[in-house]
Amino acid sequence: MSLSDTLRYQPDNADFGAMLAHFRLLEPVFDALPDVAFFVKDANGRYALVNRTLAMRCGYKDKRDLLGKTTDEAFPRRFGRTYFEQDMATINAGQQLMDQLELHLYPGRQPGWCLTCKEPLRDAAGKVVGLAGISRDLKAHEGSHPAYSKLADVVQHIQDHYVQPLNLKQLAQMAGMSVAQLERYFHKVFHLTPRQVLLKTRLDAATALLVTHDKVTDVAALCGYTDHSAFTRQFKATVGVTPTEYRLMLQDRTG
Repeated sequence: MSLSDTLRYQPDNADFGAMLAHFRLLEPVFDALPDVAFFVKDANGRYALVNRTLAMRCGYKDKRDLLGKTTDEAFPRRFGRTYFEQDMATINAGQQLMDQLELHLYPGRQPGWCLTCKEPLRDAAGKVVGLAGISRDLKAHEGSHPAYSKLADVVQHIQDHYVQPLNLKQLAQMAGMSVAQLERYFHKVFHLTPRQVLLKTRLDAATALLVTHDKVTDVAALCGYTDHSAFTRQFKATVGVTPTEYRLMLQDRTG
């Protein structure tokens, strides 16, 4: 059973308290995972259960100090508001969030990539009463996987030509496989889809360029975005803040 499957398991005829009891049984397991942030939140987006990793990344020595707080209260203001809106969208729509690629700022404001999953929790009547979620640090690629040698050139091509639109058919031909096989092996080896690899490459370049004094519109163009507003939307959806806000945060850190 994967971590995502664990989130989807819910006891029959359960209320929120029973669900919490179920997840508390797994608390020691999640506390032992330094690369996974785990959380359960109530219908108002308040933390009801967290693991040690999440508490530490929020600056709390005791994870109990995080309970009852929303992301608005636990994270820097610009990030916290975005995370809270994401929580409320999951709860209000009752739809899961699967493998959302996100760039988080870890202690010391060091950026790190992760994949976030959120699962709405429903009571016996089907009403959403909260959510459970995990954010997994993006692992290094599985270099020992048999398909790695075929995909390495494809990834290098994406990284060398990230300004260009993604052409899955061309990439599949480079690897000598079908588009479906390419996407399947990408997920197995890199834990990402080809589009997510392109997005990560573009935003890695963007975050580096934002350290400079280039205009945000110039950064967008240099990273393959012909539409500045599309770049801003994608950046905020992935990082949690706009490019301008991210630059200000970097200036605050260095200043």
